[in-house]
Amino acid sequence: MKKEGIVTKYNHNCLFCGRPLEATHHLIGGTSKRKQSDQDGLTIPCCNGCHNMGELSRRIHGNPMAEAMSKIIGQLAWEKRAVAEGQTEEEAREAFRKRYGESYL
Repeated sequence: MKKEGIVTKYNHNCLFCGRPLEATHHLIGGTSKRKQSDQDGLTIPCCNGCHNMGELSRRIHGNPMAEAMSKIIGQLAWEKRAVAEGQTEEEAREAFRKRYGESYL
């Protein structure tokens, strides 16, 4: 089940340029991790240009730095929510590692 994104409350416009929503970027990607990202709300709104169709230097996919930052942002958002729900920072980090198989920090 897809959960509302936890990174931003503004889910109708591209997080980067403000254009209308055309795509959803999964902060933690890969086949099984994409499904988990949906379940955990680790998605951000994007236009197609900023997601995967624009210039390489201005889009997420195909840009190694942007893809790495996506994973870091996703993990930080996940851990922040876990801490707000009562886990310690260490518990949250370990729980993320168990759920996603690695830490991106």
